[in-house]
Amino acid sequence: MTTRTLEVNGIDLSVTEQGSGDPVILCHGFPGLGYSWRHQLPAIADAGWHAIAPDMRGYGRSSRPTDVGAYDRATTVADMEGVLDGLGVERAVFAGHDFGAHLVWDLARWIPERVAGLIQLSVPLTPRAPMRPNEISAFLARDHFFHMHYFQQPGVADAELGTNVDEFLRRVFWALSDTDRYLTCWEHPTADNGYLDVLPTAPPLPWEWLSVDEFQYYVDEFTRTGFTGGLNWYRTADLVWEQNAELHDKPVLAPTVFIAGDRDPVLAMMGRDPLAAMTSLVPDLRNVELIPGAGHFVQMQEPDPVNAAIVEFLGGL
Repeated sequence: MTTRTLEVNGIDLSVTEQGSGDPVILCHGFPGLGYSWRHQLPAIADAGWHAIAPDMRGYGRSSRPTDVGAYDRATTVADMEGVLDGLGVERAVFAGHDFGAHLVWDLARWIPERVAGLIQLSVPLTPRAPMRPNEISAFLARDHFFHMHYFQQPGVADAELGTNVDEFLRRVFWALSDTDRYLTCWEHPTADNGYLDVLPTAPPLPWEWLSVDEFQYYVDEFTRTGFTGGLNWYRTADLVWEQNAELHDKPVLAPTVFIAGDRDPVLAMMGRDPLAAMTSLVPDLRNVELIPGAGHFVQMQEPDPVNAAIVEFLGGL
């Protein structure tokens, strides 16, 4: 693996890459880094592709604008166009996880001519929400702790998480790795609670899927950068909803594979059958792979079946 910095869309994006051939660009989520794809980079490279994992805008070694408006959808789409231009290629396969998956779904609608395929983890495509995301979050937060509502007020979550980096990352990685652990957060109201007040405690490292050194990499990076850049992705939710008004229910025509852990809390929070809508919204959905026993960080918890599903999909292209 090698790391370099690309100047794209007025910012610096740090990318880790491996292999040669047609590009596969892997977009992480919260609280992630390009490092979150460390198990996928060599597998994709060995299959004959050029694997590229950026630290997304606001994260890690990439630029971290403080203005919330710098994280809207037009800007984040332009970031990925800039990566393609910087690589000198017309199209790429894009992979996304968590909020990275939201961006990648939108790429297929905003710039379909530059998308060769989609590898989507954890977040299925759903129809457009009937009201603004922050209105939905505020409604849910009346009775439950809902992180998307808690993240909205600038400075609050930034301070709590930034002064408890090790403890927060340890708890959120542990909780999100299984539905039952994470959904205990919903037993608490949002009012008068911070994230650390509601997240369950985590056992000491190492865990089966996360070593002490791997975890320390995240701690070191977020200690250096803080969390504001990552939280700003959530603070543009209403603006992104507005920008997607004419595109959100447009079918995604790119060939697609969807991969998730069957213990992912995101799926549990999305209703009875969150995968059903993809059938009509993604007509070239080639496979849905639910990995038994894995939670939200499926690419780290169960890298072998995830890599196998990715390589099989790429082979079909």
